[in-house]
Amino acid sequence: MSSKPFKPYVSATANLPEMTVKAVVLGVGMAIVLGSANAYVGMKAGLTVAATFPAAVVAMALMRMLGGSILEENLARTTASVGEALVAGAIFTLPAFIITGAWSELEYWPSTMIMMIGGILGVLFVIILRRTLVVESDLVFPESVATAEIVKAGQGGQSGAAYLFGGLGMAAVWEVLKNPNGLVALKDFAQGFIPFKPSSIEMLGTKVTYGGGMLIQTPAASPILFGVGYIIGTRISAILFAGALIGWLFLVPLGLFFNPNLEASLPAGSSMLDMAMEVWTKQVRPLAVGTMIVAAFYTLWSLRKSLITAITGAFRQFDSHAGESTDRTQVDLSFKKIFIAIGLLSIPMFFLYKYFSHSIGGALLLTVVMIVLGFLFAAVAGYLVGLIGSSNNPISGLTLSALIISALLMVWIGVTGVGGVAAVLAIAGVVCCAAGVAGDMMQDLKVGHLLGGTPWRMEISEIIGVIAAAAVLTFPLQWMDKAYTIGSAQLPAPQAGLMALLAQGIVGGEMAWGLVIVGMFLAFGLILIGAPSPMLIAVGMYLPFYSTSAIFVGGLMRWGLEFFLDRKKATPAERTRAENVGVLLSSGFIAGESLMAVFMALLVIIEFKLPTLVSAPSAWPGLIIFLVVGFLLIWAPLRAMKSKPLPATTGE
Repeated sequence: MSSKPFKPYVSATANLPEMTVKAVVLGVGMAIVLGSANAYVGMKAGLTVAATFPAAVVAMALMRMLGGSILEENLARTTASVGEALVAGAIFTLPAFIITGAWSELEYWPSTMIMMIGGILGVLFVIILRRTLVVESDLVFPESVATAEIVKAGQGGQSGAAYLFGGLGMAAVWEVLKNPNGLVALKDFAQGFIPFKPSSIEMLGTKVTYGGGMLIQTPAASPILFGVGYIIGTRISAILFAGALIGWLFLVPLGLFFNPNLEASLPAGSSMLDMAMEVWTKQVRPLAVGTMIVAAFYTLWSLRKSLITAITGAFRQFDSHAGESTDRTQVDLSFKKIFIAIGLLSIPMFFLYKYFSHSIGGALLLTVVMIVLGFLFAAVAGYLVGLIGSSNNPISGLTLSALIISALLMVWIGVTGVGGVAAVLAIAGVVCCAAGVAGDMMQDLKVGHLLGGTPWRMEISEIIGVIAAAAVLTFPLQWMDKAYTIGSAQLPAPQAGLMALLAQGIVGGEMAWGLVIVGMFLAFGLILIGAPSPMLIAVGMYLPFYSTSAIFVGGLMRWGLEFFLDRKKATPAERTRAENVGVLLSSGFIAGESLMAVFMALLVIIEFKLPTLVSAPSAWPGLIIFLVVGFLLIWAPLRAMKSKPLPATTGE
């Protein structure tokens, strides 16, 4: 670390408005809107995108009209981003209650309590860890630095809001045209498949004929998925796509060849696609589960030294006088009050787990496990955000670990059946929400540290944001389930499906252990050869091909921009401006398509039907959006490269 004393953008002696009513109300409103949008993208794509960048831009644009200060903008952005983080935890676990059959529909009060308890615990755990990870560590916090630069640049009038809202409007119109509850003028290109001619192979003395159907899905014509791929970058999207290639172009055909009698076990008239989906669902996905299990624990093991350092540093502060500093930028909420609050939260947590497990002993054990695992995984999430950013925070892997541990404990004490499955999913939900909020809040606190925000005010605003978002976000989840059906091809909710499969498999005794063990050995092999991110490869195997391939297309668009930047020999400042415009456009695409999908779901609930413009829409016009989005994500950044400075999206 540098010996030069750190100076925030706003001096510690400055007395600017910060936690005002307009800042909190604006932040809560954005938390609900951005949380709803991320719920859709998460259940559709299996990935969530940090709301920090769009929240910062919207907060600047609106606060400028309201005459707010930079610290009010920061607090509004802090409150807003918690909605995305909270719903990330929710969508990875709550839909599993439906997929397992524990619920017929999302129940409001249990869902809300899971989000609220988990979210508040995440905030409380992070307060304990803030000084260790934010102030004293050498972590780079790439997205936090980028967000701080966005806010600083916004003080000179360059907010980039036009790119964000332009992308939002275009993607929203596209969603209306293709949504099954919209005008249905275009059909999602993902509904097209590449046909194969019939072919034969000699297997075990029997001639088996394949083909005559359609097998390989094409990338979805979806700005939301392109935007996700563009933001996470070429490398990560390529690793994800590699998993899809292993799953769909190697394991699925292999499964078809070694199951010559599969067609006879399916309903009459089943196509090759139906057979491929059967193999993928029943054989490839359990194998991917085994790979994810090993990858999750390998991630924790690889971070053991850093995590031990972070956690021991936090414990050293237990006897310190946190909150008594005279420096406004170093004042946290009182640690004593934090521990009292954690103790009080354990009471409703106990009754929540008793509601699910119908066992006092089981509820008590789960409560203790949650407190221990929650703090550990909050430290993991906070550390990973400081290392790789919030968008790449693998909270699903952390939740997977918590679910396995709690499921084994439930079996050990004899709590099985539907109640045991539901109890395990409940603890996974609380852990997932806590880890999601912890990672997001650690990022927010680092931004506040750089800008000169007051930690205790930001911490209070995060708690307010969690309570407000948890009270509302169950409703859009219910709307989307009724309109698109959670667990369907249209809304696969892959992480929740994984949690459901594991909970049922371990507690209910329905796990296809043979395939899971094969997947574990695959993960060991990937680790031994030094393959990048076995977890991402496993997620690529688990997700629908149209989803991962579309994300990869977005990654290729990012590569196209970088190619032209290299050809033009762009300076670091020009490259930063170009990348910023691309990220803002992508954020707009994600927000526009997802928010409109939520609105379309609401129309289904109120039974309002838009007219169908085309009776038999074709899949091929979906190609248009590939060209339009690709052109915009390359041309607009290159055009803006020579303009005035725009907010940075890198830590440079």
